[in-house]
Amino acid sequence: MRSDPNHLEEKNWQKARSIIESKYVHEGLRPYCKDHLQFGIVGNAIGYLRVTTFYDYANGEGYADELQCLRESLDTIFSDTDKLKGLVIDVRLNHGGDDPLGIEIASRLTDKKYLAYAKVARNNTDLDAPLRFTQRQDCWVVPSARPGFKGRVALLIGPDTVSAGETFTMALRGRKPRVLLIGLNTQGVFSDVLNRSLPNGWFFHLPNEVYLTADEQAFDGTGVPPDIRAPFFTGTDLQNGRDAALEEAIKRLAN
Repeated sequence: MRSDPNHLEEKNWQKARSIIESKYVHEGLRPYCKDHLQFGIVGNAIGYLRVTTFYDYANGEGYADELQCLRESLDTIFSDTDKLKGLVIDVRLNHGGDDPLGIEIASRLTDKKYLAYAKVARNNTDLDAPLRFTQRQDCWVVPSARPGFKGRVALLIGPDTVSAGETFTMALRGRKPRVLLIGLNTQGVFSDVLNRSLPNGWFFHLPNEVYLTADEQAFDGTGVPPDIRAPFFTGTDLQNGRDAALEEAIKRLAN
């Protein structure tokens, strides 16, 4: 059980989603990828893309099916972006999944190749020796030739932005023009885990990777910080039917 006071229980997330869809979104949200992506319009011609997972997008069993579903959905979502003044992407409730699916979305938002993040893994077994890591593996965002949006973008993040939701956040930090991060720190849980067993039959899970920015910065534990801190559906905001972070994003993109 998490002790983070900003973490929302499911019943409050349901209320938060209802506030967004009834107060801010014009003519509802269109579902894609088994409803894990939703798209609509907020404010004055500002796109709103909610991404709740980076997995379970397609009925097929393989990653190729997931990627194909995402690509086709993004083709539709970004088919008429000339009318958009800006784009809000909401990953405040994101359960993680496959990092490359986040990179696919990022590839639709840029016309220049840039480093999303790099990964290293611990590479020594002697607990008394200095830490050693594998050679870093760079992960790049490569511009896609398929439909996308190259204008101003704001990303809504918070303590329920987890794992691949956080690597997606890192992947957007290097984008130009800069993506504005609004909300609260992400959860701070990045690594895939190694599954191991002990002779007595116990199982344990060991995270051994570190994700790094272009300037060698990691956010394990602390989470990725926002550029602009905004309340995270406080009790008062839920009671008053207000999404302060989304309002901030709309205001910033409208000016």
